[in-house]
Amino acid sequence: MNKVEEFNEYRAKMNDKIVGSNNKILKRIFNLDTNAFAEGSVDKKTKEMIGLSSSMVLRCDDCVRYHLGKCFELGVTDEQVFEIFSIANLIGGTIVIPHLRRAVEFWEYLKENEND
Repeated sequence: MNKVEEFNEYRAKMNDKIVGSNNKILKRIFNLDTNAFAEGSVDKKTKEMIGLSSSMVLRCDDCVRYHLGKCFELGVTDEQVFEIFSIANLIGGTIVIPHLRRAVEFWEYLKENEND
């Protein structure tokens, strides 16, 4: 199993357990998250790019990986992803640089394993 499949399977398994706990507040939060990234007056690709930048500023590597995967699926280019990275680092400051390194590594992994 590759890095992307492993991440996605773990995320799905744990999300199922969390939603399966039947906690109304957690279910609503997950529902809000799903609906926030649905197509609307702002397209999905733009929303994922915003999510990626926000996740980098908040320094959430799991979120960064998730949004990188979605950006990749939606056709974000290298030039676009590096602009997103630059905005995140401008807003978040140098503390974001370690997350930038891991984001670049994961982006490269996505591209190298595109057909797997």
